[in-house]
Amino acid sequence: MTGRLNSAQPYAIGLFRIVVGLLFACHGANSLFGTFGGETPAAGTWPSWYAAVIELVGGSLVLLGLGTRAAAFISSGAMAYAYFKVHQPQALFPIENSGEGAAMYCWAMFLLVFTGSGAFGLDRLFAKRSGSEDRAAADQTPVAA
Repeated sequence: MTGRLNSAQPYAIGLFRIVVGLLFACHGANSLFGTFGGETPAAGTWPSWYAAVIELVGGSLVLLGLGTRAAAFISSGAMAYAYFKVHQPQALFPIENSGEGAAMYCWAMFLLVFTGSGAFGLDRLFAKRSGSEDRAAADQTPVAA
């Protein structure tokens, strides 16, 4: 059973990456453009406008699996900043300070820093085309339990 689960790991990570990237990009689009009824910050407003740009660009890159580790690292840091500067001063626990989203995105993106893009990512496609089979194989290596 474990062997089958390990062989499916790159696909599970790829699907996880796609869903998290899509949701994160939608959050950024909502913040920047009010696409889903959100309020839009003025261009250049710190930190809300910059956070929205990181969410939109970082989420799109993660969704596509392009520069996944770097985009996820920056996105994770942005969400850690959002949690500790915006939410945590209001109350200690995420359920009390409405910081569940920031905390979940922070940890989901942090996980992608270490797992890579998994299956279905453009990183893997470009690695194969450039002859970097070692890099693509390293991204596919299952994590030992």
